[in-house]
Amino acid sequence: MSSEPLTLISATPSPFARMNRIALTLKHIPFTLQNEVPWESATKTPSHNPLEKLPILLFPESDGRPPVYDSAHIQEYIVQKYADSPPKLLTGNIDLDLHARQIQVLAEGLMDAFVLGFWEARRGEGMRSGEWMARQDRKIDGAMGAFDGMVRERRGVGKKFLVGEELTIADIAAVCAVGQIDFSGVREGWREKYPGLCEWWEEIDGGEGFRDTRPVMFDLKEKIV
Repeated sequence: MSSEPLTLISATPSPFARMNRIALTLKHIPFTLQNEVPWESATKTPSHNPLEKLPILLFPESDGRPPVYDSAHIQEYIVQKYADSPPKLLTGNIDLDLHARQIQVLAEGLMDAFVLGFWEARRGEGMRSGEWMARQDRKIDGAMGAFDGMVRERRGVGKKFLVGEELTIADIAAVCAVGQIDFSGVREGWREKYPGLCEWWEEIDGGEGFRDTRPVMFDLKEKIV
C-alpha cells in the first residue's frame, strides 16, 4: 500500500462518516478529510460514487484502487485491510463479531431514520407526510430503547463495551448514532429517560478518536434536492 494518506469525503454533521473517521483515527491510519455537501453543484461525489452518497474513501492515484463507499463497507474495509494496525475493532470470535455487525446495522438504521425524518420535516407545508415522519420516529425510539437495554445488560455483568472485552465497531456505531440524536436535539429529555445509556455514551464519546470527530452543522447554500 502507498504511504500517502487516504482521503475520506464526508459531510461535517454526518454520523455515518464519523464512524469511519473514528476507526481511521484509532488505527492511526493517515487520512485527509474532505468535506462536501453532496447535492450542491460543486460536489465531486458523483464522480466517485454513482449513488451520489457520502462517505467515500479514496486512495492515492499511485495505488490504482477504486473508491470505497457506504459507511458500513468502508468500516469493514478498514477493519479487514488494516487488521495488523491495532485496535482490531472486532473480537475474532465469529458469533461475537456477527453480533457487533448487527449492532452497527441497528445504529445505521437509527441514523437513516433520523435523516429521512429530518428531510421530510423540511418539505413545504402540505407536502409533508405525518405518517412517514411518525414511522421514522418509531424507528429512532425503538433503537434508542434497544441501545439502553444493551448497555444496562452489559453493565449489569460489569462490562464496559457492548461486545467482548474491548472497543469494537459496535461501540463506535452506537456512540455515533446516539451522538447524532443528542447533537440534533430531536429527542429532548433522552438523557433523563435513559440515564445509563447517557452515562455510557458520555464515557466512550470522551475518548480518543471520538472527541475530535463530533458533528458540526454545515452551511446549506443551495436548494436541497
